[in-house]
Amino acid sequence: MSEFLMRHWEGLLLPATVFLSILLAALIARRFIFRALDRWAQKTSTQLDDLFVHALKTPFLLWALILSLSLATQISVLPERVTRTVNKGFLVLWVISFTLVASRLAASLVRHYGTRAAAILPVTTLTQNLARLAVATVGILILLNLLGVSITPILTALGVGGLAVALALQDTLSNLFAGFYVSMAGQVRVNDYIKLESGEEGYVQDINWRSTSIRALANNLIIVPNAKLAQAIVTNYHLPEKRMSLLIPIGVDYECDPARVEEILVDVATRAAGKIPGLLADPPPFVRFIPGFGDSSLNFTLICQVGEFVDQYLAQHELRKRIFKRFRQEGINIPFPVRTVHLRSVPESLREVAPPTQDGAERLSPASKEAR
Repeated sequence: MSEFLMRHWEGLLLPATVFLSILLAALIARRFIFRALDRWAQKTSTQLDDLFVHALKTPFLLWALILSLSLATQISVLPERVTRTVNKGFLVLWVISFTLVASRLAASLVRHYGTRAAAILPVTTLTQNLARLAVATVGILILLNLLGVSITPILTALGVGGLAVALALQDTLSNLFAGFYVSMAGQVRVNDYIKLESGEEGYVQDINWRSTSIRALANNLIIVPNAKLAQAIVTNYHLPEKRMSLLIPIGVDYECDPARVEEILVDVATRAAGKIPGLLADPPPFVRFIPGFGDSSLNFTLICQVGEFVDQYLAQHELRKRIFKRFRQEGINIPFPVRTVHLRSVPESLREVAPPTQDGAERLSPASKEAR
């Protein structure tokens, strides 16, 4: 190759000039074209054009480089065998680059439409990777066809070997299909607050091909295999809606008027609805005389609504402070537990005079024990 270049260096001046000229023209055109596309995308209300423009910016440089090299090779004095090999390499690069752009664009479309219709197309790592994999599979088949490789034997080999792979990767495939089922079922979605029957709870962070990530309130990450999640009993606090009821038990003295207590509790909760974050005024709060008569108190339950699961902690904190302050102003007591203890004395005639035991306790006769 070096000897060929030394002999024909004059013949390579034209291809080099064509290469640099086309590459420079492509770079200048890229600047003006994408500037115009950005202005046009900003004027439209949809974000699809923004996705396309963003996806084409980076590969445009690669395509300009491939085009420049291809045209320069066509007018060069390279041997025909070398030219044919180089052109085939450029064709492979074209297919690979288009496949990469299409796969990234497919993942962006899944993310775009998934945020608008999460119930139909959930946005998870698994669904985005599946979209990329589908586009990559089509690109590989097209590439093999262009290279003259027969696809039928490959598909036959994959079908035969797929059984062995499925048996060897049983757990992995079960997690994969379970994750796909969980994603498409829509019962566990990203950003939902869930609680498993085993006690783990938190926000669903992501669902990938193997596991589901749950971020606990303590900011820890809980990793649950998809197969376990698909079989578990799950409480989703964001379905059918994020709003949920908050029940606060309250006990007062038996001397208090139940109607007055109910009136005070409703008034406190109604006034706090617009001031405590997450506490809703609609539907209005109400009180029930439940569980009712306790051992030492009249027990009520204040029922109000909060925006979502985590809002209940601040709402309970603030409401209990306000209720305690209002009860003090109204002279309503929150009683301590009361127990009645009956003491029975043993007559002297039933006591047996005996030396004390080793631990100093008094020894009693059987009759005195029965009396006690």
